Amino acid sequence: MTNASVREFKMPDVGEGLTEAEILKWYVQPGDTVTDGQVVCEVETAKAAVELPIPYDGVVRSLHFPEGTTVDVGTSIIAVEVAGGAAPAQEAAPAAPAPAAEPEQPAEQPAARQPVLVGYGVATSSTRRRPRKQAPDATAQQVAAAVQSELNGHGGAPAAPAAPAAPAQRPLAKPPVRKLAKDLGVDLATVTPTGPDGVVTREDVHAAVAAAQAAPQQPAAPAPAAVPVQAAAPASYDTARETRVPVKGVRKATAAAMVGSAFTAPHVTEFVTVDVTRTMKLVEELKQDKEFAGLRVNPLLLIAKALLVAIRRNPDINASWDEAAQEIVVKHYVNLGIAAATPRGLIVPNIKDAHAKTLPELAGSLGELVSTAREGKTSPAAMQGGTVTITNVGVFGVDTGTPILNPGESAILAVGAIKLQPWVHKGKVKPRQVTTLALSFDHRLVDGELGSKVLADVAAVLEQPKRLMTWA
Repeated sequence: MTNASVREFKMPDVGEGLTEAEILKWYVQPGDTVTDGQVVCEVETAKAAVELPIPYDGVVRSLHFPEGTTVDVGTSIIAVEVAGGAAPAQEAAPAAPAPAAEPEQPAEQPAARQPVLVGYGVATSSTRRRPRKQAPDATAQQVAAAVQSELNGHGGAPAAPAAPAAPAQRPLAKPPVRKLAKDLGVDLATVTPTGPDGVVTREDVHAAVAAAQAAPQQPAAPAPAAVPVQAAAPASYDTARETRVPVKGVRKATAAAMVGSAFTAPHVTEFVTVDVTRTMKLVEELKQDKEFAGLRVNPLLLIAKALLVAIRRNPDINASWDEAAQEIVVKHYVNLGIAAATPRGLIVPNIKDAHAKTLPELAGSLGELVSTAREGKTSPAAMQGGTVTITNVGVFGVDTGTPILNPGESAILAVGAIKLQPWVHKGKVKPRQVTTLALSFDHRLVDGELGSKVLADVAAVLEQPKRLMTWA
């Protein structure tokens, strides 16, 4: 077929304004037949992992990027040969990616967008690439020449180096590729880049290694025996003492969110230790109730309900700060965020309109939220618009903590481990189920009195769960 029948599928904006995504897994290979709507790969943004369906029928001609590559939105990631009909001119592109075929960088997104919190919070930030740092021509060439001279045996006849990534600038490569090059003793300045926008890829590094291994077979440039030893020594030292993990996707958003939240909202945290023995008994009773058949019933369910009751009694806690208007926005709905541990890090999806749900409905929503998160299927929409959050650090055996707010939210409740402890009950010291709660809140929105009332109400419900009815 001609090039006109090749359709290029570009990385879509799957995260409402994010500009890049990492390819986690390919579900197809060149030569496979695909149909309209078939999922061809899974990608991860700073918000969530998302499966991408192909929008047409055809045969996969090539995959432009390997798994683990971070790709800009708008960049072609897969070429599909379609039967009949010419592809639009703007979609035509070579099967193998080259810098000249790369699309323009995506337009800058509006500054007002609110990325979803991953971990404990989100921050409004730009995900555009930083401008490349330019270096003087002479300096770059001298450094490259000096390094190449060292690799060729200190004064021996140097082998002709491959063309540098780009004259007069530091070679562009991602941290894993730089580490790979360092471990293999490859100077990135001598590697010819084939990645988008002049980026050096893992394949380029391996190609450079292969070329270097072939070079000693030529009589003109024998490699001294000491060179492999010198090249291997740094790799052995690094792998034995340090490991570098690239920060991207969910973890990158978590880091940015926590910094943004910690240095934007004035945090206050209050603590209360409470006897939850009656709540634990109620949990066991609800497990036997036919209304909860097939539902997940655990202490978190009643803790969530207790927080919702406390918010109903103190509605001003459920608010956000509008910096532009210098106004407090009180929400008349509760989108309850629940921190969930996943293989890609901690994320916080939320239950929409949790305030309007019955206890069985809340149990069903909690179970679905947790299961979806653990499977890595949480959608970006599920992490949008949270108003308050619960983080259960007790599952890790931790007594309590000082959680950081989700940006845009006014409060977050940390629940500690529930343990048998000596407790004064009806005038006698007895073993009781006890836990410690910690409530962090934004002091611009919530003063000490309001925060204390909310925390005290949560504790009161957990101590006497019959208040779920009397305070309803």
